[in-house]
Amino acid sequence: MPAPRSLRRQNPITIVLAGILCIGFFIFFFSSGNDASLSAANQPTGGTASNVLSPPSLPFRKSKSNEPPAAPPVVHYYMNNLTTSRDPVGNRETVLILTPLARFYQEYWDNLVKLNYPHELISLGFIIPKTKEGNAAYTALQAQVTKTQGGPKTKRFASVTILRQDTESPLQTQSEAERHKMENQKARRAAMAKARNSLLFTTLGPSTSWVLWMDSDIVEYPETLIQDLASYDVPIIAPNCFQRYYDDNKKTMDIRPYDFNNWIDSPVAKELAAKMGKDDILLEGYDKMPTYRSLMAMMYDASADPRLKVKLDGVGGATLLVKADVHRDGAMFPPFAFYHLIETEGFAKMAKRLNWESFGLPNYLVYHYNE
Repeated sequence: MPAPRSLRRQNPITIVLAGILCIGFFIFFFSSGNDASLSAANQPTGGTASNVLSPPSLPFRKSKSNEPPAAPPVVHYYMNNLTTSRDPVGNRETVLILTPLARFYQEYWDNLVKLNYPHELISLGFIIPKTKEGNAAYTALQAQVTKTQGGPKTKRFASVTILRQDTESPLQTQSEAERHKMENQKARRAAMAKARNSLLFTTLGPSTSWVLWMDSDIVEYPETLIQDLASYDVPIIAPNCFQRYYDDNKKTMDIRPYDFNNWIDSPVAKELAAKMGKDDILLEGYDKMPTYRSLMAMMYDASADPRLKVKLDGVGGATLLVKADVHRDGAMFPPFAFYHLIETEGFAKMAKRLNWESFGLPNYLVYHYNE
């Protein structure tokens, strides 16, 4: 005869199992919050944020109603240990490559990927205008970033930051003819300076040793570019920017100078500046404003020492390697007339006022896209 229902409910085994379940529930319920707090407290303070260029910080966790939230960790950076040396690879020095990007050129990206500097030591930063051409450039860049960062680990960069420029572009088009009109230079280069500064101040991190400025239309250079430029161990250094073109007279491909912003100052230029209004700027490479400066673009000699180095008073931004400490000291790209200079040339002047010298390599070439 089966036992009555009341006796089955009071079976000792059932009671013991129920008791164990209740005890387990209470232990889980009251200990889960403490474990969470403990795990948060034990997390390493040296962890990085989602952007490795940002100072690391841990998110707040919700606390119990009567408990104050735990303070975020304090992170210490020993920047005296940060080096900029002739052997950047051996000393594991990080490089930040910054590019104002109005147009996307596939050759530009392909050369970045081919750099044989350890990619885990390279971070990339871009700033793109909010224009129709900028939108197209953003789409093309995003596709390449996704492809590279999802590919082999040796090709991936440490981080990629893409900014959209929040200021209006002074030009309606980025065609070469429009960009180089003399009447467009002050407004164009002021806008470029603001873009460079926004990009620099947003991405420069406490572990950055070098900043490599590279225009988006630089489409050819040696794979050892970073090591080659860093090996001079100078504050600011620029290679010579040329352009490949088809010579109709010779019926063959040839090269010609492109960037005329790398120069040594002249007495004539100084006299011109002395007669200018406070907001006027000197421009290089225009017949209407002959400065008679010594242009590095004209110093190229294929038969001369490829490691020849000259001191410069003005620099261009086509390709420019800068020790990060130069920027940390306050040298930026003036969007206003600074000693009658603006943008990259104004940067060289500002750096010099801070006791940082600029240099150029007349016989080391990088190549600009030929439209």
